[in-house]
Parts: sequence; structure tokens; C-alpha cells
Amino acid sequence: MSRSRTACWIEAMRLRTLPVSIAGVLYAVGLGVVTWRFSLVPAALCLLFALLAQIASNFANEYYDFKAGLDRAGREGPRRGVTEGDISPAAMKRATFATLGAACAVGCVLVALYGQWWMYVVGILTALGVMAYSTGPYPLSHHGLGELAVIFFFGIIPVCLTYMLMGGYAGWWLLAAAAGIGLMGANVLVVNNYRDADDDCAVGKRTLAVKLGRRAMAAIYCTNGFLALMLTLPPWLAASRLWWIVPVLYLAGHSLLTLRLTRLSGSRLNPLLGMTAMLMLIYALGFLLTVILS
Repeated sequence: MSRSRTACWIEAMRLRTLPVSIAGVLYAVGLGVVTWRFSLVPAALCLLFALLAQIASNFANEYYDFKAGLDRAGREGPRRGVTEGDISPAAMKRATFATLGAACAVGCVLVALYGQWWMYVVGILTALGVMAYSTGPYPLSHHGLGELAVIFFFGIIPVCLTYMLMGGYAGWWLLAAAAGIGLMGANVLVVNNYRDADDDCAVGKRTLAVKLGRRAMAAIYCTNGFLALMLTLPPWLAASRLWWIVPVLYLAGHSLLTLRLTRLSGSRLNPLLGMTAMLMLIYALGFLLTVILS
């Protein structure tokens, strides 16, 4: 049975990973509520920028991995539209740059209205990071730096800039909390690379999972979750008497997912990737709702 064109493009967006972008902005909005810095319009524009940037990154990853011969049909992960022939390489390349261009346009409007000049530099670095993840002279995802890139581009940048664009001030507490959110996001990539380690090794893609092995990646996944909780907990303590409810639920969910990671392999890990992203989103949304209700 043939697949519809719309379904192929939706799958290429990798919807199950998009909560990573949403979570960072929601957590920053929660910080804005706590410190009386919340502003709807910049928060909404930050969310749009984050989603467009991640979709562009997903498109670029599919196109450039195909171009480099790093994808093969029938892989364990989600179906790759370009590799399987569902989407032409030219169409994916156009979609990559169109989506990235839309993200840049939103970012320019955002900084022009609410930001400072140096934020343009951060925006340029983010756009370059979208591409550098999969292509360029030293693709980050091919050399074991993908997880570090996620911490920076899906944790530190979105949390710090969203909060500051709403009128907040930078501080070590903000950087620590943003890094914690980044560690949660990195765990989504840990699952992805854990699952794909054999396929990546076969084509010479040196992800962190290929370099360190699955046992080490499971330990990193576990450690990331606990460290992320420690780094993001101080704002809860300062903001709400109900601070313990969502963190305890997160801890239980993370422990369960860590156990499942060590017991599953191949395509059976696909749902775990989405669950990891959703746990991150639930944590960020829980923080926002808790501080609103406090």
C-alpha cells in the first residue's frame, strides 16, 4: 500500500522528538512566571523559532546522511523518506533551507522587537548549528558530539534566550537550569544512537554510542536524568509548595525508562525515544502549571 506524500513529510519531521523544543520554551516561561517576567508574544515567537529550527535540523539530518551514504533502507529506526524513495533528495534539500529560512525570519523579528544585538550572533550560531549537526567539514553527529550539541542548542540557548527575551536577567542559576533541560533533551538522542549503534558503525558514523558502546550509553542516560533533576530543582524549591510532586513523578518515569533501555533493542526502542521526549515535556509543563497554581 502506497504512503501518502503528507504522511512521508510528517514522518520526516520526526514529531516524536519535537517535545524537546517545546519543553525548553515552556520551562523558560515557568521561570518567567516565577520572577514576574512572563510576556506572551516573545514566548510564542521563541516557541515557533524552536520548532522550525528543530524541523529544519531533522530535514537536514535526513538529507545529508543520505547524501553521505550513511543511511540504508530497512534501518531499525523510523523510516527515512529520502533513503526509501518516498521523498526526492532535491525536495528534502529545498524543505531544509525553506524551514531554516523561516526560522531565521522569526528569529530576526524576535530580536528586533525584544532583544539585543548580540542575540543576532546567537541566532546565526544556532542556524549554523542546525547544519553543522549533519554536514560541513566536521559533522557533529558523526563524531560523537551530537549529545553535546543538543545540550547547547535545545537546552542552554532556548531556555536562556526565551527567559531573557521576556525581560529576565542572566545568572548562574539560569545557566544551570538550562543545562539541566539540555541533559533531558540529550537523552532523546542517546536513545536514538543507542538503537542505531550497529547501523551507524557499519557505515562509519562515529556517534557516541559507537565510540563508547551501549552499556556506557545506558549509564549516561541514567546519569543525565538524575543530574538534570538536580540542576532544575532549585527554581521549584523557590517557587512552589508543591515542588516535589512532578519531580518525584519524573524520577519514577526516568527510572522505568532506564530499565527498559537496558532490556530492549532494535526497533523495539522506537517508542522509548518518544517516551523520553514526552517525559521531558511533562516535566517542563508540570513546572509551568505548578508555579501558575502556587
